[in-house]
Amino acid sequence: RLCYPPVARHRRAPAESASEVTRARVGVARASGGKRRPVLITGATGTLGRALARACRARGLACELLARAEMDIADARSVADALDAYAPWVVVNAAGYVRVDDAEREPEKCERENTAGAATLARECARRRGRVALVTFSSDLVFDGEKRKPYVETDAPAPLNVYGRTKLAAEREVLREMPTALVVRTSAFFGPWDEYNFVTLALQTLARGERFAAADDETVSPTYVPDLAHATLDLLLDGERGLWHLANAGETTWAELARRAAALFGYDPRLIDARPSRDFARPATRPRYTALASARASIMPTLEDALRRYARDCEHLPRARAAAARAGD
Repeated sequence: RLCYPPVARHRRAPAESASEVTRARVGVARASGGKRRPVLITGATGTLGRALARACRARGLACELLARAEMDIADARSVADALDAYAPWVVVNAAGYVRVDDAEREPEKCERENTAGAATLARECARRRGRVALVTFSSDLVFDGEKRKPYVETDAPAPLNVYGRTKLAAEREVLREMPTALVVRTSAFFGPWDEYNFVTLALQTLARGERFAAADDETVSPTYVPDLAHATLDLLLDGERGLWHLANAGETTWAELARRAAALFGYDPRLIDARPSRDFARPATRPRYTALASARASIMPTLEDALRRYARDCEHLPRARAAAARAGD
């Protein structure tokens, strides 16, 4: 392991889950021919899938990163065929429908990718009776935002939009089909390797000399994707199961997050236009507060630390600004 101390503390159950945990901890399970069994990652075109593959390679873990053409997670035959072909010791599901507003217009498609897909993976992994573990991801949008302190795993979910409802249904279906699965709730991705996350888009807008508008009445816990990938692998290798919250420690509004990023890169934070969420025409209702924390263990670095490493590693920002940010580290 690279990043975090062990966190496994709960009592192990039963023979089947103990078998999974043993395989997860060693991470070098062998197929009958002696070849290392890989981590099988779905979502090859997505930010999280690619980050997980990077994290596996950094740890020397064999992995296979699959696109939908190679495994359709909502098709039981496709999943079974892929599990037979690749013989993984774990499936990490980073695929799914992520367009929160579009989900209001196409709920069936969102349900297929987020709920049916995750449930199908759980069912097929469970059929292998402890030989294949499963990790899947959920969202802070399973909550309604009525709390004013960070949500933990035991808080009651109450989603306000289609996307959140499909994620909550997926959580329940996965844990019903496979109680030993690991389900990770997370929030508000940003990362150094893609240019379509909120922080990078804000900085690219400022780099063009334009103002950037962001909501000042929605509070989130932004999550640095490399930290999420490594923490997820750590939980997996520790044999953790059930619901976990993983987000960088801290909370902020979207507007404040943009200001902090602007200041870090040498832009004027006053170029950020803080607006109420009602000013943004979005079909999906957003909760006002979805900061996340964990009642199980705190294993993620702070948001401040994550933003500094983002500035150091970001691949999609003007070189001069990025160099200035790195110099200030």
